[in-house]
Parts: sequence; structure tokens; C-alpha cells
Amino acid sequence: MLFPSIFARLEENRWNLGTDIRWQDFDASKLTERQLHGIKMNAILEWSAMPTAEMFLRDNSHDADFSAFISIWFFEEQKHSLVLLKYLKQFAPEFCPTEEELSAVRFSFDSAPPLESLALHFCGEVRLNQWYRCASAYHDEPVIRQIYSTLANDEARHARAYLDYMRKSLKSKTREASLAFAKIGVLMTNARLNKAMHPTNLHVNKRLYPDDTVNGRLPDPEWLEHWLSNEIRFDSQWEKKVELGILSNLSGLLGHEFPNSHALRSYHKHLTKTAAAA
Repeated sequence: MLFPSIFARLEENRWNLGTDIRWQDFDASKLTERQLHGIKMNAILEWSAMPTAEMFLRDNSHDADFSAFISIWFFEEQKHSLVLLKYLKQFAPEFCPTEEELSAVRFSFDSAPPLESLALHFCGEVRLNQWYRCASAYHDEPVIRQIYSTLANDEARHARAYLDYMRKSLKSKTREASLAFAKIGVLMTNARLNKAMHPTNLHVNKRLYPDDTVNGRLPDPEWLEHWLSNEIRFDSQWEKKVELGILSNLSGLLGHEFPNSHALRSYHKHLTKTAAAA
């Protein structure tokens, strides 16, 4: 069981909302209304950890170890939303999202293959880590810079935990897990076509289509693409960091070198042909 060691690792690095954020350093002169709008959208996006946790618990009812981890992951992700909400409430209350806006991103996700969901959220955490590092570098206001840096570190630790569970799955379901992880890796390293390639930007409920993405339920559905391209400027150099982070971890996990997404795509095709032949 991985949960006890992962819990200890996360506990050791857990930050305190009241004492570890330097709220006293706030400088209103280094903040724009557009930036506050982005902080609001991010607070709502982080709130969507709630339906994700519900999906994980439902689809992994057979796996007590992973389900226990999700309880801690959900706590920390919900705290991400809370720290952004506290920032807005304290310094710009007019930008605080309403309860209705938060509730809009809580809706039922269709069941999905658990191994693919696992890999998808590993890749999503790698991407969020880089998004938040880029956001921290973009901002001049000291408190929000620290908050984004803090969130980035959390996302990196979450990615490592997901990777631990991927490694565990490979031991018991080698062929199935390898195929699932390679498939999702191909999808999530193809972000040159879409900088917002993240679980919150994927369709997750056929009954509600096309109103079934988290981003699409934001008060400003176009915000994320604009934020990435025109505000924090998440350019090709940042995107390369995401791609290399995913590929290097999958290389170690699957025992094959993937210097680029093309190599991973070829590996996935090989696995698919082998599975079909079997």
C-alpha cells in the first residue's frame, strides 16, 4: 500500500494557509483588474477538483489504496481554490466568485477507464506545475506570486504521487497499463495543437455535450486560452518543459526512451498492434 508513505511525504511539505503565505506583503499598485479576473477564473477551476474526486472514488471503488490518496489530493486541491478565494476576499472582494459560479463546475463525469484517468491526471499535474510557475513569473504583486509558486510545488508533488500509482499498476496489469499510459501520453504531449490540453478542457459527460467541460462552464469560457497566450505567455519554451516532463517520466516508467512525442506515438502503435495480435 502506497498511501501511508505518500501521506507522510505530502504531510511533510504541507503549507499553512494562515501563516505561510505572506499576506502582509500585498501591493495593490502591482495588480490589474485583468489579473484579478484571471485569479477568479483559477479559483473556480481549482474548485472543480470536487467532481474529479467524486469520479475517482466512484471508478476506483475496488482500490482502497488509491481511494485513500484521493482524500488527501482533494483536500490539497480544494485548499488551492480556498487560498485564491481568500486572496480575492481580502484584497478585491468585488472579484470573488459567487456560490453559483463555483457550483457550475460541479457536475457528473462519465465513467472512464481508471488507468487512463490515472495517466490523464498525472499529465495534468505536470502541466499545472508549469502553468503556475509561468503565472508566478508573470505577476509582479508579491502575494499572488508566492501563491502561484506554492501551488506549482503542490502540483509537482501530486504528479509524483500519481506516478507512484501508475508504477504500482504496471506490476499487476503490465500490458493493459502500458497501453493506457502510452495512449494518454500521446494525447497530452500533442498540446502544440491546443495549449489548454488539460483534463478541465476535455468533454466528460455525453449527456450534457457540448456543455460538458469544466472550462466551458466558467463565467468566461474563453479565458484560459487568452490567459495562456496573451497574459502569462505560456509559449513554446514552457510547452517544451511540459512535454519533456511527461516524456522523461514515461520513459522511466515504461522502460523505453521517448526523446520526443513521435517516439511515444510509435511505441503506442506497437503496443496496439501487439495487443490486437494477442
